[in-house]
Amino acid sequence: MEITKKQSLSEAFKIYLDKRMLKILLLGAISGFPWVIIGSSLSLWLKEDGLSRSTIGWAGLIFAVYAFNYLWAPIIDRVKIPWLTEKVGHRRGWIITMQSIILLCLISWSFTSPIINLALVISIGLIIAIASATQDITVDALRIEQIGENEGKSMQAGAAMAVVGWWTGYKLGGVAALNVAEFFQNLGIVNYWQKTFLILGILIIICNICLMFINEPQPMDRTEKQMETDKMIQNKLGSSNFMTKAATWLTGTIIGPVVSFFKKNGFNIAIAILGFVFLFKIGEAFLGRMSVIFYKEIGFSKSDIAVYSKGLGWITTVIFTLLGGLFAIRSGVIKAMFVSGILMASTNLLFSLLAWSGKSELLFAIAVIFDDMAAAFATVAFVAFISMLVDRTYTATQYALLSSIGTAGRTTLAASSGALVDWLNGDWGIFFIITALMVIPSLIFLYMIKDKLKLND
Repeated sequence: MEITKKQSLSEAFKIYLDKRMLKILLLGAISGFPWVIIGSSLSLWLKEDGLSRSTIGWAGLIFAVYAFNYLWAPIIDRVKIPWLTEKVGHRRGWIITMQSIILLCLISWSFTSPIINLALVISIGLIIAIASATQDITVDALRIEQIGENEGKSMQAGAAMAVVGWWTGYKLGGVAALNVAEFFQNLGIVNYWQKTFLILGILIIICNICLMFINEPQPMDRTEKQMETDKMIQNKLGSSNFMTKAATWLTGTIIGPVVSFFKKNGFNIAIAILGFVFLFKIGEAFLGRMSVIFYKEIGFSKSDIAVYSKGLGWITTVIFTLLGGLFAIRSGVIKAMFVSGILMASTNLLFSLLAWSGKSELLFAIAVIFDDMAAAFATVAFVAFISMLVDRTYTATQYALLSSIGTAGRTTLAASSGALVDWLNGDWGIFFIITALMVIPSLIFLYMIKDKLKLND
């Protein structure tokens, strides 16, 4: 029986009503909030304390830890947090631990100044980034484990809700941070950013409270498969002494997830997937790293940025993430990534227009709306794509490996964004054109492998 377009859309939308999607939304918010702290908040703090664009750009290298969190992801799949694991579960125990570290770092920031000790400020930011990157490993694993392995459509909807949640944590967290900072500044408080970080610490506590409403599936299947892998490796080694057992654990924990990924996809396709993942969102990262600095330089206040970039941006992101999820469900994740890649390139050009025209609230709003629309489509497609590639035996490790490779391109290369603007003598228009062109190599990669991917789409 032929399904009409209206019926198909209705069935696709019903997936969002699954109660698991609300839990995924909360997980996304917990994951997105720390990026506000070490992203726009830290950048503006440094900017308003008189540091250069290049310095702010290079400070963004702390995000590079997200590119390497796969190195310790196997530990998170295996190692339990004493007492917490027993009380709240394996995944939630890790999340609470990392949230506590971030809270302590915010308190430490409240007693420091980038003018007096920039190295200490950046070091604390690095600790926040490490804790956040570690938290993301666990959050993503817990999110994926909310959905059955063969529920392809639900996985795409879950990816959309995760992105909505992430942007909710990031955007609304940004609204809170910017407005609180401006409020304290207007009161005449000298160290207004330091006081703001204490308020953000309260939001961290709220995140932990919300976490208790998210159930953690029993890990029996994952544990049993890991034990089977360990036993197979031990049998091949031919003994059961301490050294053999240690080698077995290390091999199964670190090498097993990588071997599984290449075995599932084939060597050539696996390499092509990694190439695409690395390149896909580089242009977006260059724009994102310098966007708040650009807004400030052309004359927008912190409250303006909060309203247009964060508040309005959040509404746009939520709407188009859900629409992007529906598009991915109905059209397939591959097509969704092609469309979103073209949108990312096109919308970056609006910022060139804003740069050349000067301060315009209308053009600012238009640029933000279309940029967030493109980012929403791109992110939900990207998250769904890599979520559908992972082996549930190594959920945390394989997802972390794929997402960190994508992050490697966005963080390590994008750290030079401030230096690029300076090299262009502050020509923001040309800078944004360059960012628009950066998506092309990834789309070429995707076209080469699109018919060879093994996805339950």
